Amino acid sequence: MTKTTEFTMLNKPARILTFKCKSCGKSVQVFLQKVSACAHISPYQGICTCGTVMKHATGNKEAVESYLSSDAVTWSHHH
Repeated sequence: MTKTTEFTMLNKPARILTFKCKSCGKSVQVFLQKVSACAHISPYQGICTCGTVMKHATGNKEAVESYLSSDAVTWSHHH
Protein backbone atom coordinates (compact mmCIF):
# COMPACT_ATOMS: atom_id res chain seq x y z
CA MET A 1 0.00 0.00 0.00
CA THR A 2 1.37 3.41 -0.91
CA LYS A 3 1.41 6.39 1.43
CA THR A 4 -1.18 8.11 -0.77
CA THR A 5 -3.50 5.10 -0.48
CA GLU A 6 -2.99 4.95 3.30
CA PHE A 7 -3.69 8.68 3.61
CA THR A 8 -6.85 8.44 1.49
CA MET A 9 -8.15 5.48 3.49
CA LEU A 10 -7.59 7.29 6.80
CA ASN A 11 -9.48 10.39 5.66
CA LYS A 12 -12.59 8.59 4.39
CA PRO A 13 -15.47 8.52 6.86
CA ALA A 14 -16.84 5.18 8.02
CA ARG A 15 -19.96 4.14 6.09
CA ILE A 16 -21.69 2.60 9.13
CA LEU A 17 -21.47 3.57 12.81
CA THR A 18 -23.25 1.93 15.76
CA PHE A 19 -24.78 3.77 18.73
CA LYS A 20 -27.14 2.90 21.59
CA CYS A 21 -30.69 4.16 21.21
CA LYS A 22 -31.52 6.85 23.76
CA SER A 23 -35.11 5.58 23.97
CA CYS A 24 -34.72 1.81 24.39
CA GLY A 25 -30.96 1.13 24.74
CA LYS A 26 -30.71 -1.21 21.73
CA SER A 27 -27.88 -0.94 19.22
CA VAL A 28 -28.68 1.21 16.19
CA GLN A 29 -26.65 1.34 12.99
CA VAL A 30 -26.50 4.73 11.31
CA PHE A 31 -25.44 4.94 7.68
CA LEU A 32 -23.42 7.64 5.93
CA GLN A 33 -25.84 9.81 3.93
CA LYS A 34 -25.01 11.09 0.47
CA VAL A 35 -26.23 14.68 0.68
CA SER A 36 -23.46 16.44 -1.22
CA ALA A 37 -19.92 16.06 -2.44
CA CYS A 38 -18.87 18.58 0.21
CA ALA A 39 -16.12 17.62 2.63
CA HIS A 40 -17.47 19.96 5.35
CA ILE A 41 -19.82 17.34 6.82
CA SER A 42 -20.29 13.59 7.02
CA PRO A 43 -23.93 13.07 8.07
CA TYR A 44 -25.28 9.71 9.29
CA GLN A 45 -28.85 8.52 9.90
CA GLY A 46 -30.60 5.33 10.95
CA ILE A 47 -33.82 4.11 12.55
CA CYS A 48 -33.97 1.96 15.66
CA THR A 49 -36.31 -1.03 15.77
CA CYS A 50 -38.34 0.98 18.32
CA GLY A 51 -38.89 3.67 15.65
CA THR A 52 -36.54 6.34 17.00
CA VAL A 53 -34.61 8.20 14.27
CA MET A 54 -30.92 8.47 15.13
CA LYS A 55 -28.66 11.12 13.58
CA HIS A 56 -24.93 11.75 13.89
CA ALA A 57 -22.51 13.96 11.97
CA THR A 58 -18.88 14.97 11.92
CA GLY A 59 -17.30 17.99 10.31
CA ASN A 60 -17.91 21.74 10.23
CA LYS A 61 -19.60 22.85 13.49
CA GLU A 62 -22.33 24.93 11.83
CA ALA A 63 -23.14 22.24 9.24
CA VAL A 64 -23.32 19.56 11.95
CA GLU A 65 -25.63 21.70 14.10
CA SER A 66 -27.85 22.41 11.09
CA TYR A 67 -28.09 18.71 10.21
CA LEU A 68 -28.79 17.53 13.76
CA SER A 69 -31.49 20.16 14.33
CA SER A 70 -33.21 19.54 10.99
CA ASP A 71 -36.34 17.40 10.72
CA ALA A 72 -36.02 17.21 6.93
CA VAL A 73 -35.14 13.83 5.44
CA THR A 74 -33.76 15.60 2.36
CA TRP A 75 -31.41 17.95 4.27
CA SER A 76 -28.43 19.17 2.26
CA HIS A 77 -25.41 21.32 3.05
CA HIS A 78 -25.24 24.65 1.24
CA HIS A 79 -22.23 26.96 0.99
